[in-house]
Amino acid sequence: MLIVGGSGGLGREIARYYAERGDSVVVTSRSTERAEQAAAEIGGDTRGLAVDLAEPETIEKALAEVGEVDHVVITAIEQYGNTVKAFSIADAVRASTVKLVGYTEVARVLHDRLRPGASIVLFGGLGKVRPYPGSTMITATNSAVSGVMRTLAVELAPVRVNALHPGVVGDSPAWADRDQSYIADRTPTGRATTTAEVVDAVDFLLRNGAANAIDLHLDGGIRVA
Repeated sequence: MLIVGGSGGLGREIARYYAERGDSVVVTSRSTERAEQAAAEIGGDTRGLAVDLAEPETIEKALAEVGEVDHVVITAIEQYGNTVKAFSIADAVRASTVKLVGYTEVARVLHDRLRPGASIVLFGGLGKVRPYPGSTMITATNSAVSGVMRTLAVELAPVRVNALHPGVVGDSPAWADRDQSYIADRTPTGRATTTAEVVDAVDFLLRNGAANAIDLHLDGGIRVA
């Protein structure tokens, strides 16, 4: 299995789950050193590769040594606060390139190496449906992930392709030390999503043969609150 962006955050925990289960796992980072260090720390049959989705012309060469794969999970992001009034074109182009061009190019490069029954999970996010000040490109790119997912599900059939959109993941490195009281107040479940729940959702989308072209929102119902 290949996890693009698996050297840190949610991607790393997904990689850890499958490595501990005994699967052969490849994790990527923009840095060879970071990817290899993460692979060593995750342990098991895990190796690291440098892949930069912001430089899509380099992706084919970067993935050249990856053989046949059962599953691909793409969690990599370039997420910047970017308001309309103080709009950074450079940040916007990079964020769009990673989520749209980079995700699609990974699928293109690997499509003939996907084994029968293979599946792909793309990561979007809650910003797709809950904009906030500064989320201009976050909302736009996460919304577009859904379009990429549906197109890939058609073009790569019978390979299954789904998108996962987590809400705030309370125990993730990005949120663990931040005040989450407002999330509990606004979310029907009364709490943030957990890393374990994200991993479980990824596993469901990868293994369930009827799950295809799905936008799975994992946010405790905050979208309807």
